[in-house]
Amino acid sequence: MGVAWTGDDAAFQGFIDKYSLSFPQISDDPGTVFARFGVPAQPAWVVVNANGEAKVLLGAVDDKNLQSVLAQAAAG
Repeated sequence: MGVAWTGDDAAFQGFIDKYSLSFPQISDDPGTVFARFGVPAQPAWVVVNANGEAKVLLGAVDDKNLQSVLAQAAAG
């Protein structure tokens, strides 16, 4: 799920369209989701494992490294 922190609806939709995002997106203008997981900035990833433990990863992740990042985060 993608979470947009700030910006207006047009910028939010423009980002989705520009990158042809096909997964669910939500707007988090008040920053509630970011605060819940302690995310200080974008881009970031929050990976939640089967036990409900969350790991925050700062920075962008490309397709080439995504599986490795997810496996590392899930392992703790």
